[in-house]
Amino acid sequence: MAELPTEERPRERLLQSGAQNLSTSELLAIVLGTGRRGESAIAVGERVLSHVGGLRELLDVQVTELRQVSGVGAAKAATILAAIELGHRLHVTAEALPQKIASPEDAARYLMEKLRFLRKEHFVTIHLDTKHQILGEEVVSIGSLNASIVHPREIFKTAVKRSAAAIICAHNHPSGDPTPSQEDIEVTRRLAAAGAILGVEVLDHIVIGDKRFISLRERGHFADTRSLLG
Repeated sequence: MAELPTEERPRERLLQSGAQNLSTSELLAIVLGTGRRGESAIAVGERVLSHVGGLRELLDVQVTELRQVSGVGAAKAATILAAIELGHRLHVTAEALPQKIASPEDAARYLMEKLRFLRKEHFVTIHLDTKHQILGEEVVSIGSLNASIVHPREIFKTAVKRSAAAIICAHNHPSGDPTPSQEDIEVTRRLAAAGAILGVEVLDHIVIGDKRFISLRERGHFADTRSLLG
């Protein structure tokens, strides 16, 4: 193996010992394929990890951010993103996601792996039929949660188009702590009130943290919503 080019050594180690025995930078080197003049793929992989802040941060990395790393062009950035997405889809599939939402735990399990690693707040709605079977989902907004961004018309537009009988709202806290803010509570009450008028019930608002979640309905934040539309 010592005679092999530096960028080929991780591949040889993987074939001999298995992928589980390679470091993260070695696995990334295999994904990259080659390094650049005077620098191995392992070195480029290490620099990618250092630039984005570690393995976890790769889950939400953007093409523009990857291309800021010397030695990573459009092709290598696309290959990295494709590998990340394949791994993510495999993991989500392995979780045996529910097709019907019967509890806050079901909603959290459906969304946990999709949201818990994201570095920005994503507000998502799950659309349900009369039996609470999942019709689909939609990312409504990305960014800090507030009443101006999460407007009822945006939340319910697709729900009405899909003839949803009910929705579940959810968003992640990038800090990993799912404790709802006062803004979370106010948005929840506003949406519940709007749903009551439109005939699309807001069953819950789930805040996703890192392997933790909080149901705002279980916390009692769906009471007294009728006068909150303004």
